Amino acid sequence: MDVTEKVLEVMRSQGEPLNAGKIAELGGLDRKEVDKAMAKLKKEEKIVSPKRCYWTPA
Repeated sequence: MDVTEKVLEVMRSQGEPLNAGKIAELGGLDRKEVDKAMAKLKKEEKIVSPKRCYWTPA
């Protein structure tokens, strides 16, 4: 499982908007890797932001 899949899995499991730091903490991932994965997911429109700095699956 790559980092982008792990980020989406963590987001889905929580059921609420999360910031990158919380995703890294819950997923046991490196913050920089989470930031890169989230940038890719944003570009692919797989995640959306309901409020500033918080993200949820699209």
